[in-house]
Amino acid sequence: MSNVKLAVVYYSATGTVHGMAKHLARAGEQAGAEVRLRQVAELAPQEAIASNAAWSQHFDRTKDEPNATADDVVWADAVLFGTPTRYGNVASQLKQFLDTLGPQWQQGLLADKVYAGFTATQTDHGGQESTLLALYNTIHHFGGLVVAPGYTDPLKFADGNPYGVSHVTGPNNDAPLTDTEYTALDHMAQRVVRIAGRLKGEG
Repeated sequence: MSNVKLAVVYYSATGTVHGMAKHLARAGEQAGAEVRLRQVAELAPQEAIASNAAWSQHFDRTKDEPNATADDVVWADAVLFGTPTRYGNVASQLKQFLDTLGPQWQQGLLADKVYAGFTATQTDHGGQESTLLALYNTIHHFGGLVVAPGYTDPLKFADGNPYGVSHVTGPNNDAPLTDTEYTALDHMAQRVVRIAGRLKGEG
């Protein structure tokens, strides 16, 4: 799958989705893809960021990392979008990035690619599935191919989310990712790269 191009495009406020994105990028590379890891631009005012220590620290740690552009999505054969949930929906930072892709959508440059998503919440059942389903509404408009993991491997009965990969950070928003999530992320990256390769006639 050496010719498959994978973009991992995400928004992370306090670092959980960032950690998931980095793991997906490594898993994609191990599956043979060429990978771009890109965060979307922060939109929140500085006073909001400063009001939350974890948010402020993560912003400072990642402020020099490359931001996503439309070219990263156009370039890719497969795209993994990551977002924390916001009231059961996509975070405004990622949604704003998606909304800027109108010119590329009008030219058909976002169609016929493989897409899947990942997310995190503080509580069990805190909007993980609805966030991913809301994300996929956009993919349908792109003419993209949603390749959610489903229950295509027994490991999915451990992480329990057929719509993508998700993690519960707990009431203090600090529960670390576990082997369950890492294994599910590996599986999703491998599956997305494999299906994208088949679409390119490589598998």
